Amino acid sequence: MTVRYDFSDRIAVVTGAAGGIGRRTAERLRDGGAQVWAWDIEAGRSDGLRSRAVHIRDGDQVATALNDVLGRSGGIDILVNSVGLLGGVRRFEQHTSQDFHQIVGTNLIGVLEVCSQVVPHMRKADSGRIVNMGSLAGKDGLANMPVYSAASAGVIAFTKALGRELADTRIRVNCVTPGPIETNMILDLGSEVVERLIAASPMRRLGTVDEVADLILWLCSEACSFSTGAVFDISGGRAAY
Repeated sequence: MTVRYDFSDRIAVVTGAAGGIGRRTAERLRDGGAQVWAWDIEAGRSDGLRSRAVHIRDGDQVATALNDVLGRSGGIDILVNSVGLLGGVRRFEQHTSQDFHQIVGTNLIGVLEVCSQVVPHMRKADSGRIVNMGSLAGKDGLANMPVYSAASAGVIAFTKALGRELADTRIRVNCVTPGPIETNMILDLGSEVVERLIAASPMRRLGTVDEVADLILWLCSEACSFSTGAVFDISGGRAAY
């Protein structure tokens, strides 16, 4: 059963919204009545979303896109940072310096860049919801995904710190750490890797984008009032702590 929230009159920005978890979250916010700006490195199909190409590691592009949101919508109530770059599955010594910058830059620096520009506007309004997407890899540390694990751990720590920093406001900042979810990012790893991921799951399956979106929508809603700086697993029981 899908739980529905009323996001009427809410302005939302979702990064990584061209596909996967970001896309489904943007659609669900739209269906709840929000005006949704969908940011990705390439603008996706619209379907009632205001799609825009934004490279979140580029501060100037973020500033231009955010000014467009503020100019045309008047504010920003919800930010979901859902951009994710796995960077393949391989041993640490097989990674290059370019990998470090690309994976950490996309998964962590991009989140910092967007938040740094959005938070002042939420502070001015004394209201807002920020949901950052981490990963189970950031908690457990996954072999053959060391750089991605490090970047995800950074997102988790940043969320905890920012949540505490803004706890005396009406802004709530939380993190979602999915295990393997049925998205192209996971499926593109190949059937052998996917089968290993399923075998390692106590539920013996991948999660779905709708299951993750359900959790994100709660965190974006007024029902989430006493949780901030928190990390929410959605891993089918795989999370160790």
